[in-house]
Amino acid sequence: MAPVRTHHLYKRHLSTASNSQTPNSAMAKTKELSKDTRKSIVDLHQAGKSESTIGKQLGVKKSTVGAIIRKWKTYKTTDNLPRSGAPRKISSRGVKMIMRTVSKDSRTTRGDLVNDLQRAGTKVTKVTISNTLKRQGIRSRSARRVPLLKPVHVQARLKFAREHMDDTAEDWENVMWSDETKVEPFGINSTRRVWRTKNTELHPKNTIPTVKHGGGNIMLWDCFSAKGTGRLIRVKDRMNGAMYREILSQNLLPSVRTLKMKRGWVFQHDNDPKHTARATKEWLRKKHLKVLEWPSQSPDLNPIENLWRELKVRVARRQPQNITALEKICMEEWAKIPATVCANLVKTYSKRLASVIANKGYVTKY
Repeated sequence: MAPVRTHHLYKRHLSTASNSQTPNSAMAKTKELSKDTRKSIVDLHQAGKSESTIGKQLGVKKSTVGAIIRKWKTYKTTDNLPRSGAPRKISSRGVKMIMRTVSKDSRTTRGDLVNDLQRAGTKVTKVTISNTLKRQGIRSRSARRVPLLKPVHVQARLKFAREHMDDTAEDWENVMWSDETKVEPFGINSTRRVWRTKNTELHPKNTIPTVKHGGGNIMLWDCFSAKGTGRLIRVKDRMNGAMYREILSQNLLPSVRTLKMKRGWVFQHDNDPKHTARATKEWLRKKHLKVLEWPSQSPDLNPIENLWRELKVRVARRQPQNITALEKICMEEWAKIPATVCANLVKTYSKRLASVIANKGYVTKY
C-alpha cells in the first residue's frame, strides 16, 4: 500500500504546483487592486474585521489583505510607493567623469566616453551613455555654424554695442543696410553634433566657425531700410572693387530715392576688402555718404540677414529646379516681403545690441 499512498501524495503535489506556478502564471503580473478595494480593506480593518473575514468579503487573498494593512500602518497610505528600479550601470563617480569630459570638450563622441569608462573598469553601451547624459540635462544637438570670432572681433563688437545702445529707433530707421548672400537650389548643409545643455547653442565651444561665401550657385546683393526692401540684383561674375562701386551707383542710390530716405541717411556695409578698398572709400566720400563704422565678423548685427533667411525659406518652398528658375523666384519672393517686416527688424535693433553685451561680445541668437 505504501507505494500507492506515495504516488497519491506525489499527484497532489503536482496538482498544487500546477495551479499555483504554471509557466505562464509564474511570469504573469498579479492584477493590481483598485484604490477603492484597498480603501475598503483599511476601513474594514479599522472596523475590527480580521484579515480572513476581509479577504472572504472582498474576494482577496488573506496574504494580500495583510500586506495592504501593513503598508497602511507603516506609510499611512495604500498608494504605490516609488520603486528603486534596477541599479545604475554608471556610478556617481563615473557620471562626474563623463560630465567633466563633455564640459571640457562638447564634441566628445559616445564611443570616446564608452572607451573612457571601460578603461576605468566599467563596461557600458552608447545607449547607456546617452541616457546618463539626458538625466543630467544634456542631449546631442547639431553644432551651429557661426563666424570665427577672435578676441579683437569680440572687443570690437562690444565697443560697437556700447557706443550705440543709446541710439533711438529713429536713428536706426535712417540706416540703409546692405549685404551679399549666396542662394542654392539644392543646398545641403553638413552638421556636427555636440553635447550641450538647453539654451547654450551659441556658446563658442558649441558652434562651428565658418568663412563667408564658401561657394554657392548664385550670389545676390541688396539693401533695405525700415521703409522696405531695395533693388535685388544677381552678381554674375566674381565681384571686385570696381563691380561693387557699380552696384552701389546703379542700385544703392536708386533704392535710397525709391524708399525716400531722409537727409543724412547712413549707409551700412561690412568690412569685406571690396567695401574697404581705398577706391571704394573715395567713391563714398565723393558721394557724401555717411558710412556706419562696422565690427568685423558680425552678421548677427545686420538685420538684413533675417531678410535673407526669409527669402531662402520662401524660395525653398517653391523648389526651383535650375539656376534660371532660382534667380526668377528670388526676385519674385524678395518683392513680396512686406515693408512691415523690415520696419519690425529695425524697430527692435537695440535688443541686438543688448544681446551682444549680455553675451560678452560673442555671437547672439540673431
